[in-house]
Amino acid sequence: MKIVLVQTAPTRGDIAANLADHVAHINRAVAAGADLVIFPELSLTGYEPALAADLAMSPADARLDAFQQLSQEHNLNIGIGLPTRGETGLHISLVLFQPDGLRRAYHKRYLHADEEPFFISGPNFPTLTVAGMNVGLAICYELSIPEHALSAHEGGAALYLASVAKTAAGMDNAGQRLSEIARQYGIPALISNSVGPSDNFIGAGRSAIWDSDGRLSQALPADRPGMLVYDSETGRTEAL
Repeated sequence: MKIVLVQTAPTRGDIAANLADHVAHINRAVAAGADLVIFPELSLTGYEPALAADLAMSPADARLDAFQQLSQEHNLNIGIGLPTRGETGLHISLVLFQPDGLRRAYHKRYLHADEEPFFISGPNFPTLTVAGMNVGLAICYELSIPEHALSAHEGGAALYLASVAKTAAGMDNAGQRLSEIARQYGIPALISNSVGPSDNFIGAGRSAIWDSDGRLSQALPADRPGMLVYDSETGRTEAL
């Protein structure tokens, strides 16, 4: 299986512009032979908690149909970060578009304290099956919670994949933690981060892959968009 980590520079609150950018990245990922494409946390709106109430949408929103069409045309699984509206509040979600036509929403369960005024914890699932492989999913702060990685492991995860919006210091900590997860469970660990202004911080990029021994295989730069390809069969990585 080929996984493509997309490192975006989102435009604050501009769904139309970010959607067009997502489609362009997905088309490049298709050319690279991707089976799964993952974007950073809240990638479609930018990480903007104070704007989330105005930007939140349903996974069934017609504006997202372009992703479903690409998924089905290219037998591709796509994970897009966006705020969604639940019955009692807003969720930080990774909406997954699958070739069978299903749209599944993985909601962030473990929220950072700074997010609690804007979002509520949501239900999620420990793994996603893509091309016969169980993928453990995480959204940002969740990767720091030991119970979260354990749940993915108990769900049979063959790799651990985090969608985040992090600063340079946050990426330092995340790198240490993902290396630990990789070593502890003997599985590769991957992270997709954004770059540029977000909320009250600067996204620090450095989307990366650690092998099953916890060694850093490859990382993208800190200051510009890009894509990183991981082949689960060979362990090879490639920056695009």
